[in-house]
Amino acid sequence: MSLIDIGTNLSNKAFRGDLDGVLSRALAAGVEGIVAIGVSVPASRAVWEIARTTWRGAPRIRCTAGIHPHHASSWSRGATNELRELTARGEVVAVGECGLDFDRDFSPRAAQVECFEAQLELAAEVKKPVYLHERAAHAAFTDVLVKHRARLVGGVVHCFTGDERALARYLDMDLHIGITGWICDERRGTHLRDLVRRIPRGRLMIETDAPYILPRDLPKGMRPPGGKNEACTLPHVARVVAECRGEAPDDLAAHTTATARALFGL
Repeated sequence: MSLIDIGTNLSNKAFRGDLDGVLSRALAAGVEGIVAIGVSVPASRAVWEIARTTWRGAPRIRCTAGIHPHHASSWSRGATNELRELTARGEVVAVGECGLDFDRDFSPRAAQVECFEAQLELAAEVKKPVYLHERAAHAAFTDVLVKHRARLVGGVVHCFTGDERALARYLDMDLHIGITGWICDERRGTHLRDLVRRIPRGRLMIETDAPYILPRDLPKGMRPPGGKNEACTLPHVARVVAECRGEAPDDLAAHTTATARALFGL
């Protein structure tokens, strides 16, 4: 099984000191490629540095450049210029992680909207897809996104955890959907087991969002060192998603990998 993890936070402090191990375990598990997520200007620079480095015995790494809604208060015109410079580099395949998060409100909502709008405008300008985050903000998120959608070359709603209505709306907007190990969580992710069947081939991708969202049903013997999630758990997510969709794991791996390659130009 050969897979692409479209969402790993490789610059996260959880991976400091063992990035070589994280990457080698991913490759050994069959993860051929990783999209490393930029969540702030400094983090976007950091994942670009990782992506441009040749890692022996590691998956092919590409990255995004953006400002997560948690960090929206850090946005400025200067920050947009820095992101614009990063997006000109070949390793950067998308703008984001950007969007709205009204669940935790780590940044004021008005600041989140302003930051989101700026990144959508940037994505349209540089003609790269958007890497989207939405949590407890579906109505506001779609209100902003619909104004820009016609100018965007594409996008993925990363780590989708929403309901049937949200999924239908995102598919109607011709967006891709990223599914994580949230689907393995018996407390809060069981609704995804039905919804994932409704995502057409060519729109579905899988991811870990590591070091977050370690699959709760992952056997102890398969858990990464230190108890944090890693890209090496992606085959488990793939098997669960395949089972829910009534597909063979190898088939699921093939079409989600092809979709990731197409959207991000890998």
